[in-house]
Amino acid sequence: MSSTTTPSHRPRIAVFGSVNMDLVAYVDTAPGRGETVTGTRFRQVPGGKGANQAVAAARAGAAAAFLGAVGEDAFGTQLRTNLVGCGVGVAGLHTRGAASGTAHIVVESDGANSIIVVPGANAEVTGLRTGDRELIAGSAALLLQLELPMDAVVAAARAGRAAGVPTVLTPAPARELPAELLEQVDLLVPNQHEAAKITGETDPRAALAALLRTVPEAIVTLGGDGSLYGARGGDPVHVPARAATPVDTTAAGDTFCGAFAVARAEERSPEECLRFAAAAAAVSVGRHGAAPSMPERAEIEELLARG
Repeated sequence: MSSTTTPSHRPRIAVFGSVNMDLVAYVDTAPGRGETVTGTRFRQVPGGKGANQAVAAARAGAAAAFLGAVGEDAFGTQLRTNLVGCGVGVAGLHTRGAASGTAHIVVESDGANSIIVVPGANAEVTGLRTGDRELIAGSAALLLQLELPMDAVVAAARAGRAAGVPTVLTPAPARELPAELLEQVDLLVPNQHEAAKITGETDPRAALAALLRTVPEAIVTLGGDGSLYGARGGDPVHVPARAATPVDTTAAGDTFCGAFAVARAEERSPEECLRFAAAAAAVSVGRHGAAPSMPERAEIEELLARG
């Protein structure tokens, strides 16, 4: 399939993960320990790695279904409304008694960011609920991250494997990955820092080789240096990043992963998938916020058409 072809059928992508309200402060330089600085502005925007990937997939052309939890509070109402407005199905979004999750983000003038996540209702997702397996089954892919309790992530991965649904794991925040999870994962997508933490290898190619000893396929994202894909028995594929002037890199990884899953569901080659995802991420980093920065399908196609 050409990388500039709009599909007549929207593949279904299931995303099991976190949803937060991002509380974002913009500063010239982030404060050090014990330091107070004056910010330049503040924004409150929907986020969470799971919800971000669902929005990215929906905007890139998928029929996205989100599975997770919000609280019985104003943030919960806003988060649900935002997902619906972005075209994401919320039949699997449950309401819990805890407060909704929040992420407290500091964005510097060069686009770099640091984040503190307070899980809230996300921490109460300890497994699958009625209807979740049905939402996963029949999807073209299941996207997972590590902002929910590990038992829940493993349960979702097992449901994906049982249904024959390819499972994509973004191992963030980075931590030791249990064998019972890796056994269910088809594609692992860490950034270079996460890959180094997981494998102990600081060289991305060495880290990729180490990852492929545990999963069939892996992508190491390299920020401004692009991405590196590998499959067992094959040669690594490197695709450069698209030229961009970053103003906020908060959602770059989630945008990349959501867009890659869509391209993969459309049966593109690994290189085409990486280029499609790189174009989506390039648009994202040029805008502020998480979900609000994610491009529509037409924007991705327009950037790809420029060559």
